Amino acid sequence: MLDIEVDSSLLDVLYRGRLMELRERAEDEGFSKTGSVEVLRARLIQHLVLGEMDLSWEGIQSLTHKESGAVLKVFGIKSSGSHKERRQRLWLHLNFDSRRLSVEHLADMERDELHELCLRLELPLTGTRTVLMGHVAGVLTSQGRGWGRIKRSLWRTGIPDANAKIPNTETVEEEEEFIEIEAVDENFEKESPLAVLEDARDMLVKDVDKSDSDVQGALLTIGARVEELERMVGSILRGHSGNWGSSEEGLLLRLANRRGWPLDSEEVCSRVISVATNIAESKGANIGEGVWSRVDAVDTMSRVRERMEYAETLIEDD
Repeated sequence: MLDIEVDSSLLDVLYRGRLMELRERAEDEGFSKTGSVEVLRARLIQHLVLGEMDLSWEGIQSLTHKESGAVLKVFGIKSSGSHKERRQRLWLHLNFDSRRLSVEHLADMERDELHELCLRLELPLTGTRTVLMGHVAGVLTSQGRGWGRIKRSLWRTGIPDANAKIPNTETVEEEEEFIEIEAVDENFEKESPLAVLEDARDMLVKDVDKSDSDVQGALLTIGARVEELERMVGSILRGHSGNWGSSEEGLLLRLANRRGWPLDSEEVCSRVISVATNIAESKGANIGEGVWSRVDAVDTMSRVRERMEYAETLIEDD
């Protein structure tokens, strides 16, 4: 394995840092503090740990197969795969939030945006909008959980030996499924900082004017009840040993529905779940098989094809 000289103590702190800690670090260092905890983590690792490396798109293209694998390990994400797959994964990790660049979101993109994605992901650039969408969807599906979030063992325990130069993330990948449940973190009991609530409210109503009137009304209503959403998330985390996955998401929707929340629209439910997951993550939840799950390729591509066919009826290609 190729060694990269890094400050392991600093890397260990960044691996285990939570949202507010990473925001404070970013502000102190003069970097943008926007984005999810994983976006912030990647930004800080890039600039503080690997600051002397050129990780622009051009710089990533110049990395050898071994170098790209070593860099991916520093970021705490999957490092195996072909040279091209490693370049794609690294570029995605440094430039996108994995929960916001999903297969389902591609149908909402303009052709120019899809063309740019194809260029950066080293995909064919010719064809209709639907063809370009299919190219990008194929990469996102094949990459799965390989980017966008550090491995669970690193988030929970950091680097076992902080004096080591590079954490050996490959050896713990298979062990992650058998980690014992820890005691419930006291942070689940605490109210989230104002910044987290403000981000949640902003995310709920972002681009609300593009939705129909029923969805707009529902999102604005829920946006005014962010504090209540935060308390529900905390209660669920306390009762589920700090875990957050598909069962907890379902429970949240049932609780909200019983309280009379306007959840008739799939768009509204999806946005509520996304915001709730951000809140759970900021509280230090163990994000499980829900929004972070590896997508089933057959099912996902079937849904993508349906959305692309629908999009074709609405948007005329250039």
